[in-house]
Amino acid sequence: MKNSNGRSGRPDVMQVLAGARPDELDPSRLADSPRQREDLDRIMAGAAESGATRSQVRVRLRGGIRPLGAATALVAVAASVVVVSTVDQREPSGRPAAHPRSSTATAGSSSSAPDLHVDGRLELLSAAKKAETSATGGTYWQTTTRSENVEVAGEKGGFFAVRTTSTEQWSVGVRAGAQSLMVSGLDSVTEPRTKADEARWRAAGSPHTVKFEVKNSVGTNTLGLTMGTSRPMVMRTNVDDKIYALGPRNVSYQDLAELPSRSGELRHYLERLYAADGGDGTGAGRTAWELRQAANLITMPVKPAVRAAAYRVMADLPGVGLRGRVSDPLGRTGVGVVFPGTDRTPLGITEQWLVVDRSTGAMLSEQQVLVEPSARAREAGLKAGATLNYQATTRMSWGEHQITVPENAHH
Repeated sequence: MKNSNGRSGRPDVMQVLAGARPDELDPSRLADSPRQREDLDRIMAGAAESGATRSQVRVRLRGGIRPLGAATALVAVAASVVVVSTVDQREPSGRPAAHPRSSTATAGSSSSAPDLHVDGRLELLSAAKKAETSATGGTYWQTTTRSENVEVAGEKGGFFAVRTTSTEQWSVGVRAGAQSLMVSGLDSVTEPRTKADEARWRAAGSPHTVKFEVKNSVGTNTLGLTMGTSRPMVMRTNVDDKIYALGPRNVSYQDLAELPSRSGELRHYLERLYAADGGDGTGAGRTAWELRQAANLITMPVKPAVRAAAYRVMADLPGVGLRGRVSDPLGRTGVGVVFPGTDRTPLGITEQWLVVDRSTGAMLSEQQVLVEPSARAREAGLKAGATLNYQATTRMSWGEHQITVPENAHH
């Protein structure tokens, strides 16, 4: 990490240091989660019970990922997931909602080159300071996200890349009797990624269903993806008064209101969650777990001071890559935060990124970036630095009215 003196020419550095200094710097306090597979089993079981999933689905663990830290009612707590139907519907990418009882504009480049004259840690601390002044209170905590997922289909000698893009709206009710609803797959379309991919797809006979490889707990499988548009899907994401999953626990709005607002205390809280989640390791895995939970908190309806404390926890986790100023997939500028470690996928070695707006304290995006493409990815034109999937937040604010459910939505 850079020395902060490298930014001595920036007029706000001393103010940031004085106003946003972390409460505690303890490199030994880390976290990780061994429960992703168990949670994903619960996702599939819950989806079957609810009728939300009527076809084979593909689940990808993204760095431990949405995301960005919010989620479907059926999505695992420590995993951010992209789920794509193999028939005719798209399911929402995962962010941590309560567990059920039984969760680039093109993908050509993940971001611009980082500004090496910018200290990433100070940028995160500046974001923390801005987060302290965010608005509080309302009936619904509402987010809108834009997502894209890239796959490589076809046969050797004729591989082509396809992308699925869609919009998701999530409205979390925090007052008594208010339900939480997510509408995913708005304006969803699956199509060839580039003109060259379209030519290879047409050369393959313009198949309506394309096949691609996915990695799971036992190896690699082949799944199918339907080209063209699909209907949106709506689902309820609360379980009684429980509206999110935080670590291994379902939490209510009252639970969120009682979270500690000092970074040292918040880190201790996350450590206890880690222990309750069965964590007993050290190193990059534990760091990734704690980073995941802190990032999730930033997108939840927590007090501004708690959101700021989560940023400060992120800023001082050892092993986390801070990239200075980068661009998110929608072209917005922020500070890049890279999860420790990499993931090996059928498309190559990848890493997970967050992009944070230091001027507003908002979480802009989370994305899976290709570090070293596989042979099939290279043949399809994917290069190092390409974004394989992302979830970019375009709105995160309080509202007084529930979102509108499209008439053609799957229930």
